[in-house]
Amino acid sequence: MLRLLGSLLCVALASVCGRPSYKSIGRVVNGEDAAPYSWPWQVSLQYEKNGAFHHTCGGSLIAPDWVLTAGHCISSSLTYQVVLGEYDQGVEEGPEQVIPINPGDTFVHPKWNSNCVACGNDIALVKLSRSAQLGDTVQLASLPPAGDILPNETPCYISGWGRLYTNGPLPDKLQQALLPVVDYQHCSQWDWWGFSVKRTMVCAGGDIRSGCNVSSEPTHPSLMFQGDSGGPLNCPTEDGSWQVHGVTSFVSAYGCNTLKKPTVFTRVSAFNEWIEETIASH
Repeated sequence: MLRLLGSLLCVALASVCGRPSYKSIGRVVNGEDAAPYSWPWQVSLQYEKNGAFHHTCGGSLIAPDWVLTAGHCISSSLTYQVVLGEYDQGVEEGPEQVIPINPGDTFVHPKWNSNCVACGNDIALVKLSRSAQLGDTVQLASLPPAGDILPNETPCYISGWGRLYTNGPLPDKLQQALLPVVDYQHCSQWDWWGFSVKRTMVCAGGDIRSGCNVSSEPTHPSLMFQGDSGGPLNCPTEDGSWQVHGVTSFVSAYGCNTLKKPTVFTRVSAFNEWIEETIASH
């Protein structure tokens, strides 16, 4: 069952996943508007407040009715919906698919501790109330094989609707930025993230290159939602496709752009078994 489920989740170089129909061009280090629908597995996770829905986190469509996001994005007290095929949140463009989330259909990793964002296991799954309609603007993400670890300086990209800079505005259009991977050997040095980074995490970017998500000081974690949380770290493969290697988790409490404090992601390849077992049992 899990072997079959793994293939349905587009794990490891599946030909139908991780290949956008719309190509993004002119990528730059500090972030820019992504080309429309060039990250077709990107979703907007939204919560209801006073009768309206608001963007709170990103996520990745990994199966027609399942989204991968961060544990800290989910609250049992909120009502959610997911928007697929989204690009400009300020305009209704046509390809959007708005899918409600039924109560009880959010599944946070059992070892996630909301009082300690830097302790790891910041990952969650969201079951859609109906299956996504796949096409050019909505596609499934490809996940890496279990245990896969990227080498230092792998040129990955973060994507999302997070703040353009610390305490800055939220953009309408989907953003992207180059975030080269910082391997564990470097990221765990005492003057980088030290003991706060775990082997089940991926570091990427740092300095002027980062995502805006949750902030976490090494010894005094605190939550600060900035909009990129839960979204994908998109990394290239040798055959030209993309895999989602990370779920955006936290940045430094000193801001989104901090020297020697790369953005930290939950490493997807450390949680393949949990993902497959959770989907199989629900």
